[in-house]
This record gives sequence, structure tokens and C-alpha cells, in this order.
Amino acid sequence: MWRAAVSVRSVLGRRALQAMCVLAGGALVLTGCSNSEDNSPAVAKVQGIDKLDTAAALLPDKIKQSGKLVVGVNIPYQPNEYKDPSGKIVGFDVDLMDAVAATLGLKAEYLESSFEKIIPAIQAGTYDVGMSSITDSKEREQSVDFTTYFNAGSQWAQQTGKPIDPDNACGKRVAVQATTVQDTDEIPARSKKCEEAGKPAIDKKPFDEQSAATNALVLGQVDAMSADSPVTAYAIKKSDGKIEAAGKVFDSAPYGWAIPKGSALGKALQAAVQHLIDNGKYLEITKNWGVQEGAITKSVINGAAG
Repeated sequence: MWRAAVSVRSVLGRRALQAMCVLAGGALVLTGCSNSEDNSPAVAKVQGIDKLDTAAALLPDKIKQSGKLVVGVNIPYQPNEYKDPSGKIVGFDVDLMDAVAATLGLKAEYLESSFEKIIPAIQAGTYDVGMSSITDSKEREQSVDFTTYFNAGSQWAQQTGKPIDPDNACGKRVAVQATTVQDTDEIPARSKKCEEAGKPAIDKKPFDEQSAATNALVLGQVDAMSADSPVTAYAIKKSDGKIEAAGKVFDSAPYGWAIPKGSALGKALQAAVQHLIDNGKYLEITKNWGVQEGAITKSVINGAAG
């Protein structure tokens, strides 16, 4: 459900469905193909975002002077962050960060990164912000601070009509995106319980991208997949009935924007997103992407559960 912590990531871990294409043989696969019907929701960006001087005043001087936020992001992870047919980075996270940046009188500049390199790059000063459906965890808070902006959990999916019980998946093949919390924490813990009960371990199948994990399930190469709840929901929606939910959402936790420890940027981001929550623009953005179930009412700094 979340991107996991790689010694240094974890909730709603991210990496979702890319565009779906039908091959000549008729098999439905998820690839980077350009298909506007599959790749882009017909939504318009929220208008009327004005600068909030009190929030902008909290920015570090370096960022004020640059006039931009340099944002490290790992794609694809629909619907949160991915590329549209033109190659532009879009998604729920992008629309929200654009609105936050505008509220701070800045422009967001998105730079692609491997997921596991985002937090180290924040520490090194390469990026101002890490935005990649990153779960705010106590482990990650040792390396960076987080400004929370969403709540997500994990959810399994299965091939339609082929039920899988996440609590009794011993011996089953389960796809995950590598380095997400599903890969590093959830599936290993479930597998350990299987072995302790004298049952076969879960056959975890990690993929570099969520699109590949989803595709493996669509094609029946695995029995199930586990991903962040919004990612799983979007994959199901785009699968044309090929896959369905397996069980309920569990282990909900906050997504956060990663920033350097102790940076004033955290308070500035918090003030900006709280302003958008209070004036209704935030909820408008979540509804545009169909992820309003994870909407929050209060942003905090370092909101990981104890």
C-alpha cells in the first residue's frame, strides 16, 4: 500500500498502473504506450490558487530567492504520479504539489529519480522535496522530516473470480513493487507466519515498477498483488474487469513530503496544504482523481504512528 522504507521507505507505497495496451494476441498488458483514454483522467487543474503571504514567509531564504521547489519523484505510480501521452509528469500528487507551490508563490520543478534514491538526495540537498507517495514512518523520520498530505493503506487484488485471502495466502505467488512497504514489511511478515504455522512461505514476486506487478496479475503469472490502496483501486478500474479487490484496505498511514531534518520548508508546506484543505481546493483536487477517501483534514509534521 505504501512505498516502503529502504533502510532509509513506507505507506501507500506507490507505483501504479501505466497505460494499458492490447497486443495483437489479445492479451491485456500494462506498458508505457500512449493512450489518452487509459492514461489521463479528463480533469482540469484546480483554478484560483493565490499566494498566501503568511505561508510564503516561512520558506527558507534559498528557496524564496530561487522561486521554485525542486521535487524528486519516482514514476510511474498511477494515479499519484506518472507520465501522460506527451511525456509530462501528471497525477494527484503533482496537482496538489502544484497548488501548494502556487500558494507559496513558487513553481514546482519535477525531477525523476529511483524511489530508493529520493531520501538520500534530500539529505544531500539535491532536491528540496521528495514527493512519491512516500509513507511517513518512524524509521524514515530518522533521516528526513515529513509534511503529511494524505492517508493511504495497503490493498490486495486478485484475478476476477479467483479469490485469494490475504490472511491465508501461504504458498501463493504475490506480486509487489520492489522496495515498497509491501515488499520489505508486509509480505515478509505474512510469510513468516505461514512458516511458523508449518505452511509454505508466500512466493513473493518483486517488480521494479508497479505496472509490471499489475501486468503479472492481469496475465495470471501471479495469484495476487499487494500495493497502496489508491494504486490498487486505480489498477482495478483500468483493468476492464480483469482484476478485482481481494479483502479490505488495511494498515492505513500518512503520505508525507520528505524534506531535510529541521528545515523551515516543512512548516511552509504544512501551512500551504492546510490553507488548501480549509478553503476546499484540496478536496477538489482529491475528487478530480477519485482518491477522496484518503483525504485528510489536518496536515502535521512527522505524523507517523508510534
